Amino acid sequence: MPVSKAVPALLSLLALSCTARHVDLVAEKNTLLQRDAEWSAAAAGTDVEQIVAYWTDDATIIPPGQPAVTGKEAIRQYVTGSLAIPGFKISWSATDVRLSPDGQMAYILEANEVTMNGPDGQPRTSHGRGVTVWRKEADGQWRCVVDTWNDEPGDAAQPT
Repeated sequence: MPVSKAVPALLSLLALSCTARHVDLVAEKNTLLQRDAEWSAAAAGTDVEQIVAYWTDDATIIPPGQPAVTGKEAIRQYVTGSLAIPGFKISWSATDVRLSPDGQMAYILEANEVTMNGPDGQPRTSHGRGVTVWRKEADGQWRCVVDTWNDEPGDAAQPT
């Protein structure tokens, strides 16, 4: 091919390679919902490392009425402390998920239940709502970068 024809062809290929890649947002949404459900199932167990693996290294947890917890080591300590609370159990499920147009960030609105023993030693369950912000990491995995929640309006921990 003559140089005069090769240059435009090469420039066309270069332009195509520089354009934004197509992201299947439906597939990403389904992947994220599955990952979030797996995390909730992991949180029902006692494996701290498995639970902590769903947060990014720079993640921040904003628990209700408590200081923010930032970074993997601080989060690991927070999870360890939570699992040590008598009767502690947590679960959640997504109620809505929204992805950025490029499929690299997302947020999930969630409903949750947290159970722990009350002052009388009996399990008490509170119902809440949460927001998690997710980022697709370099390894292709979705991980939570911000995690916050609070009780549903008027919900006081009820005996279970």
